[in-house]
Amino acid sequence: MRVYGAIIIGDEIMRGKRQDKHLAKLIELLGVRGLHLSWVQYLGDERPRLIETLRSTLASGDVVFSCGGIGVTPDDHTRQAAAAAAGVPLALNPDAEREIRARMVEMGQPVTPARLELGTVPQGSRIIPNPFNRIPGFSYQDHHFLPGFPQMAWPMAEWVLDTYYADDFRQNAEVEAAILVWDGLEGTMLELMRQTEADFPGIVVFSLPSFGSETVRRHVELGVRGEPAMVAKAIEVLKAGVTALGYGYDAKQ
Repeated sequence: MRVYGAIIIGDEIMRGKRQDKHLAKLIELLGVRGLHLSWVQYLGDERPRLIETLRSTLASGDVVFSCGGIGVTPDDHTRQAAAAAAGVPLALNPDAEREIRARMVEMGQPVTPARLELGTVPQGSRIIPNPFNRIPGFSYQDHHFLPGFPQMAWPMAEWVLDTYYADDFRQNAEVEAAILVWDGLEGTMLELMRQTEADFPGIVVFSLPSFGSETVRRHVELGVRGEPAMVAKAIEVLKAGVTALGYGYDAKQ
């Protein structure tokens, strides 16, 4: 099973000028296909750090969605960083050139060197079609570089998933079940959680404490995540365990 990650790039996010929307959408796009993100990194427009990060993630073999920084303004470094990390030169991709030229014809605009530079990507890359304005993103190995604009990036990410990774969809069905343990203390339930994980290999036990509010009592959301049949058994063990500890609980809706 492949590991999926995300890199979200932009000084405007790191400095609070814009709020990131990509993470939530990527989680959604993966989720409806039975997939999930394993990690995410936020990075500013700093070429040395981008190179270092991409060199590491390329070596990992993970599937990575990178959003932002693929333009041609002075603060865009992603294309150059990707090429440096991969150890290949930048080159004008012929498929990207075709799309850019077609877009300029549609707009009645000249094809300039600056516009063609948008198609200059790490040598060996494949383009990602952009249904919004035909200016493509690019894929290098299992790294997929998308614009920072959500209206462009999100349909492009869907295209990548459906084109390259459909064999992963719902390959390992994963479900989640949880209970709300009223007035529960994580420390008191720690041994129960550890033993449940040990008894059900592959199951993840999680706990999310809450101080409560004016309308909800203090509680711990206690749950399990994994293969459906194992989850069904493990949650019953947790229910019995918290009852034995003297706590009441309700199913998490």
